Amino acid sequence: MSDLMKMINETLEVIRSKTKDNYEIGIILGTGLGGLVKEIQVEHEINYSDLPHFPLSTVESHSGKLIFGRINGKNVVAMQGRFHFYEGYSMKQITYPVRVMKFLGVKNLLVSNACGGMNPLYQKGDVMIISDHINLLGDNPLIGKNEDELGPRFPDMSEPYSKELIQLAEDAALRNGIKVQKGVYVAVPGPNLETRAEYRFLRGIGADVVGMSTIPENIVAVHMGIKVLGISIITDECFPDSLRPVDVNEIISTAMEAEPKMTTIMKEVILNIK
Repeated sequence: MSDLMKMINETLEVIRSKTKDNYEIGIILGTGLGGLVKEIQVEHEINYSDLPHFPLSTVESHSGKLIFGRINGKNVVAMQGRFHFYEGYSMKQITYPVRVMKFLGVKNLLVSNACGGMNPLYQKGDVMIISDHINLLGDNPLIGKNEDELGPRFPDMSEPYSKELIQLAEDAALRNGIKVQKGVYVAVPGPNLETRAEYRFLRGIGADVVGMSTIPENIVAVHMGIKVLGISIITDECFPDSLRPVDVNEIISTAMEAEPKMTTIMKEVILNIK
């Protein structure tokens, strides 16, 4: 047994002492999506600090709990608080919870984030469904020895975000009269925001929004055969010619204002997952 599998088993031992249920849907709650927790009929909560090998979130706007419960009759496991490359964690640490989710039965992963909008057709407060991504983090969670029992050495990335889940999200938005964008997410290391020249570059290579998360979790999920839906809240407008300083509190405030739209979409997607 590999060291990684030994670690996963040690984490699972603690989780299984609390719950024996299977959880087909995993959720990673990004900045501003804490409201979805209120929709979970919570059955168990475990602090990250009580889980062997789990990192601890150092970002103020992120809690640190693994939440088990039900939404619309479906078993869900939710990360309330995620980990970022800029916090100093390795890619393997950032994605470790997704590895654990696989062994809890997760087949569909819903990931959220706050991001900066670079597409001039997007506005602050818009919700964007991620159709594809560009990894500029400078690292990859699959570098190193491949864990053959988890996934292939060279996983295909022609559909990193499930077309099936994207369709469910678009249908949910339409039914509820929620305007959604659909586009390409680029991840950069951070933690500083980008310069005007960097925004021009990122837009020029085909990105619609920019953030500092999501892609590592996506890569590991795809590696293990988990379908992924990614949704971003656009918290600031990153147009080089009209760029102004951004306050982090303002970003969090915008995310929280847009959060109910995302929660509505996520809840309906969960309801309609087969």
